Amino acid sequence: MLSIEDVHDLTTEIIREVQRIIVGKTDILTDCLIAMLSNGHVILEGVPGLAKTYMARTFASILGCEFRRIQLTVDTLPADLLGSNVFNQSTGEFWFRKGPVFANLVLADEINRCPPKSQSALLEVMEERQVSIEGVTRPLPQ
Repeated sequence: MLSIEDVHDLTTEIIREVQRIIVGKTDILTDCLIAMLSNGHVILEGVPGLAKTYMARTFASILGCEFRRIQLTVDTLPADLLGSNVFNQSTGEFWFRKGPVFANLVLADEINRCPPKSQSALLEVMEERQVSIEGVTRPLPQ
């Protein structure tokens, strides 16, 4: 178990590494790191070009996490986010193709544009850390 001093040193080093790439956003970087360490979520608002995606991608790279970005649109379906069962003709069986939410760090862009069913699917992912498809519940990576 890490001591408080060890955690402080580690988080300071992570922020320092991110700041080598993303300059001048110490408060936002700290808030994002706190959210990640506490299993939380962050809403990043801003006009295009403020490095929101780049910041998330940088955190994922430094932390060794898998990163996925989802561009939500008015025709985004829950299966586009969560994944779906796909039929394999050669074996005659279904297999599960994971959606982009099966990553350690996910950036969902333009949540307000997607339909309520897709927003609801994202809420399950965010709150319960799992995906339920056709009666099967699959846990998400930490």
